[in-house]
Amino acid sequence: MVDTIPREGSLVLYKTRPARVARVGKKLDIELAGETLSVRPKDVVLLHPGPLEGLAALGEAKGEVKTAWELLAGSTTDLAELAELAYGDYTPTTAWAAWQWVADGLYFEGTPDEVIARPPEAVAQEQAARQARAAEERAWLSFLARANHGRVEPEDGPFLREVEDLALRRIDRSRVLRELGRAESAESAHALLLELGYWDETVNPYPTRLGLPTEPPDVHLPELPDEGRRDLTHLPAFAIDDEGNQEPDDALSLDGRRLWVHIADVAALVPPGSPADLEARGRAATLFLPEGSVPMLPWAAIERLGLGLAGVSPALSFGLDLDGEGGVAGLEVVPTWVRVTRLTYRQAEAQLEAAPLRNLYRVACANQARRLAQDAFPLDLPEVKIRLHGDEIRIEPIPPLRSRDLVTEAMLMAGEAVARFAREHEIPLPFTTQDPPEVEQRPPAGDLAAQFAARRGFRASEQSTIPGRHAGLGLEIYAQATSPLRRYLDLVVHQQLRAFLRGEGLLDQSQVLERVGATAAVGGSVRNAEWLSNQHWKLVYLQRRPGWQGEGVVVEKGDRSDLVVIPDLDLSVRLRLRGDPGLNTPVRLAFRGANLPLLDVFFRALR
Repeated sequence: MVDTIPREGSLVLYKTRPARVARVGKKLDIELAGETLSVRPKDVVLLHPGPLEGLAALGEAKGEVKTAWELLAGSTTDLAELAELAYGDYTPTTAWAAWQWVADGLYFEGTPDEVIARPPEAVAQEQAARQARAAEERAWLSFLARANHGRVEPEDGPFLREVEDLALRRIDRSRVLRELGRAESAESAHALLLELGYWDETVNPYPTRLGLPTEPPDVHLPELPDEGRRDLTHLPAFAIDDEGNQEPDDALSLDGRRLWVHIADVAALVPPGSPADLEARGRAATLFLPEGSVPMLPWAAIERLGLGLAGVSPALSFGLDLDGEGGVAGLEVVPTWVRVTRLTYRQAEAQLEAAPLRNLYRVACANQARRLAQDAFPLDLPEVKIRLHGDEIRIEPIPPLRSRDLVTEAMLMAGEAVARFAREHEIPLPFTTQDPPEVEQRPPAGDLAAQFAARRGFRASEQSTIPGRHAGLGLEIYAQATSPLRRYLDLVVHQQLRAFLRGEGLLDQSQVLERVGATAAVGGSVRNAEWLSNQHWKLVYLQRRPGWQGEGVVVEKGDRSDLVVIPDLDLSVRLRLRGDPGLNTPVRLAFRGANLPLLDVFFRALR
């Protein structure tokens, strides 16, 4: 193309549109379809010097474009030569027609001065890519049409996986939801997946949505170290847990006036900084879900260390020397071998009237009385256990068994004794503290409304390297130390105790505090995932029982609605009740429905 300077009547390219030069000056006045603009000469590209009477003169051009490409394939030309070869002449009309082929990019690419005829292999690849995009667009439009009518086909999987990723909060946006006119939220995505049958009610999105692992860790564990262990296999030891518990990490023995609290010796296999330790730190705790737990540690740790899973188990045992007032006068910490009998709470309850559990229960009662005298602030609120057995959902209220009190008090005694031991020997630990509740008096037993009001006044417990009072437990000093298979900071306590016993270097306060911070960052998500998962399965349980009826109790009065608790489900709902019933009034309720993605549930009060 010889002439590159636009003149009046020239055909130029402005952005991607054809234009006619109407006047030439410091700027060019150009005519486009429906408007006139004044632009700089460098803003346009000359396609033909003209003369062009008007853009309407740019009609259709018939030619042999593909033949021209075949002749030029792999070589370079200019727009004028391409127009002449394809259309037999170089005119404004043929120049514009040829340029559109260049702009299309299939057979040609480049500029008006340098048009490249693409090689055949490049053209074939581009044609295949265009066909694939066209097929994808057809699939997309077909999917949208089906989705708008509430149905999908197996080939719609790629589009639905995008929606699933939003429902699990792996991504923040969804083209599918946007095109369907729906909110781009996890809840909206969840609702659509249910409507289309891609998910069913059994999909629990919350652990993944909160970024938690849903598989056990896969890390190597070493063998038990070759070290001396005291043989306590002659003492009857009892691991008392919920039915189906898979992580038995504590057991009890009584030897005269010494209470032995045996704990799975996890730190023997998981020292600080080991791969298993780092994995556990990133998880903070075992994730307990109705559909099954996700352990903090590899299953191998549970299989090798769980108390009572083998004939003889390794333990880190706390020997608590009892005083005459229900407390602990001294503590010995020692690695041991123990022979453990596993019992459920109900089995233990049936044996509480006979030795040795009777004597253990007396120790527990004495400690409980001591704590109450020290202003412990216990609460008695409904609790349920939610479990899946195949397709069946079971929700079972947790009864206030004495065997539970036995285990609870023994664990508290061990935690208090370990905390005192650590303070005495200057062992940095993550101590557990709690400020006094805002409620001044303990709520009466059986007064559910008062119990709920008291819970609102409770402050959250905290972990710190500085020991302090735990007001709710009525203890001046306390450290959680009895669940190293399930809670990471309990494992840190065991790592510190083992290092002290072996005369090895301890983690300093800053290192312990770093672990406290790491656990706090994840622990909130673990607790939230457990609560949300329980709510999810409660709603699924009710949806499967559309005629469900049960009893609620009014625990809080409001201006427009009252808070009603359903003890058998451990479920709270707000309802407008007739007749202004008072606190603790029983109300008969009937299930009306639920919105599973929003975790909303609806009841009506029966007369």
